[in-house]
Amino acid sequence: MLLAKIYIKPKSTVKDPQGNIIQSSLKDLGFLNIENVNMGKYLEIKLDTDNELTASEDIKKMCDQILTNPLIEDYSFVIEKI
Repeated sequence: MLLAKIYIKPKSTVKDPQGNIIQSSLKDLGFLNIENVNMGKYLEIKLDTDNELTASEDIKKMCDQILTNPLIEDYSFVIEKI
């Protein structure tokens, strides 16, 4: 069995209003050394296979087809044996 850990975040060219609000709120609380905050998504998907190559191809297809909006989001993932 494999576990895919998927990280999704806004592209660097896209404004991130949620990240900006969090950054502003943290500064209001006195955390003044924060340069930037990006708000993203994190998913874990368990795969009933031991074939890491197939799993990687499947996760890429999932991300490209439904889990992300490729116009405004980037993603990365790691696959671990569990």
